[in-house]
Amino acid sequence: MQATTPATPPADTTGLYTLPVEFGDCDPAGIVYFPNFYRWMDAASRHWFVLRGVASWRDAEARWGVVGTPIVDVQTKFMKPAMYGDRLAIETVVVEWRNKSFVQRHRIWRGADLLVEGTEVRVFAARGPGGVGVRGVPVPDEIRALG
Repeated sequence: MQATTPATPPADTTGLYTLPVEFGDCDPAGIVYFPNFYRWMDAASRHWFVLRGVASWRDAEARWGVVGTPIVDVQTKFMKPAMYGDRLAIETVVVEWRNKSFVQRHRIWRGADLLVEGTEVRVFAARGPGGVGVRGVPVPDEIRALG
């Protein structure tokens, strides 16, 4: 069995997506209800693009025909609970670029505690024929160059 190196909080916090845990994010015991982590990882994914100059999916559609990046696969490991009143920071990186998709890793931190680690596979999507539905399209070179 291969040993793993423990994750350490990022030293540079300027690119982190941060949020407070609100009362409505939690169950009656004050513990974050797990679907909220998926909502926050989705917001962190969008934040990753905003930090790199992709202002909105409306702009991306006008420029590249891309209407968004829907999820086609997600894997998540929950290690510690988040509670009402916590302040969370989400570290997001692209770990792999593919032809029409990419893999993002999200690590959700409370200070030095790693609470959740998730990976998402997302596809670059354009409107389908006649504007109905969506279809996968190659990752625009300009976006691939973002990191």
